[in-house]
Amino acid sequence: MKVLKISWEAIQQAFYQMGSNKIRTFLSLLGIAVGIFCIVAVFAAVDSLEDKVKGSLESLGSGIIFVHKLPFAKINNSNFYKYMRRPNPSFRDYKLLKDKLKGADLVVYSAKLGRKTFRYKDIVMSDVYLSAVTDKYADLFGTEFEYGRFYSYSEYHGGASVAVIGADVAETLFGTLDAVGRKFKYKGASLRVIGVFKKTGNDPFAIANYDHLVIFSMPLAARIANLKTNFFGGGGSLMLKVKEGVDLEDMKGEITAKLRAIRHLRPKEEDNFSLNTITMVTNMLKGIFSALNLSGFIIGGFAMLVGMVSIANIMFVSVKERTSIIGVKMALGAKRWFILLEFLVESVVLSILGGLLGLGLVRVAVIFISKAFNYEIGLSMRNILTGILISAIVGILSGFIPAYRASRLDPVEAIRG
Repeated sequence: MKVLKISWEAIQQAFYQMGSNKIRTFLSLLGIAVGIFCIVAVFAAVDSLEDKVKGSLESLGSGIIFVHKLPFAKINNSNFYKYMRRPNPSFRDYKLLKDKLKGADLVVYSAKLGRKTFRYKDIVMSDVYLSAVTDKYADLFGTEFEYGRFYSYSEYHGGASVAVIGADVAETLFGTLDAVGRKFKYKGASLRVIGVFKKTGNDPFAIANYDHLVIFSMPLAARIANLKTNFFGGGGSLMLKVKEGVDLEDMKGEITAKLRAIRHLRPKEEDNFSLNTITMVTNMLKGIFSALNLSGFIIGGFAMLVGMVSIANIMFVSVKERTSIIGVKMALGAKRWFILLEFLVESVVLSILGGLLGLGLVRVAVIFISKAFNYEIGLSMRNILTGILISAIVGILSGFIPAYRASRLDPVEAIRG
């Protein structure tokens, strides 16, 4: 009960000290507020970014393997050109693997064919990305359509002159007209639109942006486009979805053995391909997000340091002003740890108030960014509690030395002032 009474008196004394010198108190709390704002704002932004990125990646599922010449990680200046000299996964690789892999639920191939020009009547649209894909592409990526659909079995295998286009392509070529069923031209070939992808917009977390894209089936692309294009960033990609119940690592081992045989690699030769998974990306992102959180902590730490010095200064002044009162309390039997606790609680209260001010600023910033930039940032309870906890720790560190000095005063000397 004595501890609670002392704590309550300390809280009242803290508010009294704030009221007696408002400017000094405001400047002290401002340092803590700015520090907490920097730390918690970065934590909130990084948490929101991490949730969106991971949510986007995990929407594919954990059983996806990407076969590519480049690994998703471990690329640096020393090995970049080694990876770039590797061959891209070919359509031949796809066909042979598809027939040999029993543990794969879906095997999909896509090839980037570069930027092309398309025409509808007198309207010409240049620099449109063209990709050729296999028939199960939409099933693997769960692509959504604003209008229409993806290739049917007969359209794909028959190499029908039909295409799926992005929202920006549909808007530029056809305007307000219904794009599905209309025909546009590519290199003199007439192509009918069977589907328009749902607009991705400026969403940076989308798995793929289809807005400025035209997709051909592989048989159609083989007939009217150049599948051997080898521009930087171009070439083919092979994706597999593992059957439920099949171990991912076992599947990677099987793919490695089969693909090495397909490419006639000798036993001592290094793999000239990489098997990537979503887990590899999320693990790589953990390091990036941790670094961002650390940077926020460092930036906020400087402001917190200023706040700590300010609060310590307030506490030293408070001890000096109340020296005689401390002496009276000790003469009446107050224990030294009572005095220590009294000033520590006062310091923590001041620091937490600064932290709450910082959290209020974060809340205002979150609302502003969400509305002004249409980017949702959440201020989680974990981040709020983290801010309060850091404030309390700062309060303890700031107030310990003044509180300790107050508790070590000689009662007789203290009464004399």
